[in-house]
Formats: sequence, C-alpha cells, structure tokens
Amino acid sequence: MLNDIHQQLDLLHLRKIRSIIADQIRDAQQKKPSYGSFLLELLHQEVIDQKERSIQNRIRLSGLPERWTLETYPFHLQKGISKRHIETFAELDFLDRAENLIWIGPTGVGKTGLASAILLKALLSGRTARMVKAQDLFDEFTASAADHSTQRLIQRLSRVDVLLIDELGYVTPKPEPVNQLFRLIDKRTRKKSTIITSNLGYQEWPTFLGNPNLTAALLNRLLERAHTLTFKNPVNLVGHSSKALDPAQPPPSTKPATKSSTGSPTP
Repeated sequence: MLNDIHQQLDLLHLRKIRSIIADQIRDAQQKKPSYGSFLLELLHQEVIDQKERSIQNRIRLSGLPERWTLETYPFHLQKGISKRHIETFAELDFLDRAENLIWIGPTGVGKTGLASAILLKALLSGRTARMVKAQDLFDEFTASAADHSTQRLIQRLSRVDVLLIDELGYVTPKPEPVNQLFRLIDKRTRKKSTIITSNLGYQEWPTFLGNPNLTAALLNRLLERAHTLTFKNPVNLVGHSSKALDPAQPPPSTKPATKSSTGSPTP
C-alpha cells in the first residue's frame, strides 16, 4: 500500500508529503485524528515546503554571489551610512511605490553588501529579483544583438520586481549597450524598482557612458522616484567577512564619518 501511495505522490510531484507520509500514517494510527485533520496537515506541510523551495529557487536564479544580510553588515564599522534608513528600505515599501535605490561610494565600502541584503529581503518576501554586474549586463546586451534577442532580454529584465545593477562605473561600455540600458530603465520607470551601485557621482556618468544627452534622459527617469545613499569618509571593509563580523571589534583608524544623505538629487 505504501509503495502505491509513493508512486501516486511521485506522479503528483508532492515531494514533502512523500517524505513524511509513512511517519504521518504511523502517528495517525496511534492518535486517530479525523480524516479531514489528517489530510489538512499533510497539505499544510506540502504548501510550506513548496513555498520554501520556491524561495530558494528564486535566490539561486537571482545571481546573488553570497547572502549578505543586514544583520551581518558591519554598521559598527561603516558609520557613514544610516542604519535606520537601510532598515526602512528593508521593509520593502519602496517596491510598492516603484522607487529606485542608488548607492554611490568608493570601492570596498559595502555597497554591494547592502544592496544584496535588500535584494535578499525582497526574495524572501516572495518577490522576483535579479542581480547582475553592470559589465555582465553590457555583455548580455552585446551578445543579444548578435542573435537578435535584445528585445526578449529587455522584456525579461523589465518584468523583474527588483533589479540590482552592481558596479556601474568600473568598465567603460560601448555605445550600443548604453542605448539598451536606457531602454531597460525606461521600461522599468514607474513600474518596477531598480537598485544601482556605483563608484561614480552623477556628474561623472555622462563621461563614463559617453553620451551626455542619453545620460541626462536616463538619469531623468532613474531619479524621478529615487533615493540616493552616499558614503562620506567611508571605512574600507575589504577583508571583513559577511558572515562573521564582531560588533565588539574596534573600527580601523579613520577620520570621523558623517551620516549618509538620502533623497533624490538631480545630476
């Protein structure tokens, strides 16, 4: 009988019920719950398992290199960024308003860690998300032009609830991928949230992207609903683990840090 049950559960892809059914039957023989209660408990366990597997699958497909969390980010070291502001963004209300987050600061200050932590929060809440390095995104645009799949790529990325474009400003792109970046941001404006990390201030973007007019149009859309978070007098966090940061550890010697600024500045 149990083998027949396993076969039927395999056909229905009810993996969690299959793994617990033998124990549940033995337990039911002793406790004698009603048929309805017995079935409801099995279905409840299956639903929980499917939700957890769905979240883990979204995390796997999101491109997150490692799972930074706000609990592991060293705010005790990086005092130039407001923990209160970040925790507010972690409540994810900005996603419902289709607002963007842009982190600007030098290399090694934890922009990617903070952005990844917000992205992970979104994934755990059931949202769809993707993280991509800016250079990899430009490479994807270039490759898609070769097989005429650019439109499909932009459509796919435009539907993601929150898109993290990491490290914008480190490698100068060619003109055509910049055009596609503008198309992508344009399609996401007022509909979906985009997170960007960059080592460049907005005034440097026209030179980096190589097209002042297009850059102005891109920033106009990006900053229409945006929060900009900057690091002032930042501490370099290179070498600190995302999983084992000791709050009691004294920060490295540095100048006093000032609080971060938030808002929607114009370029």
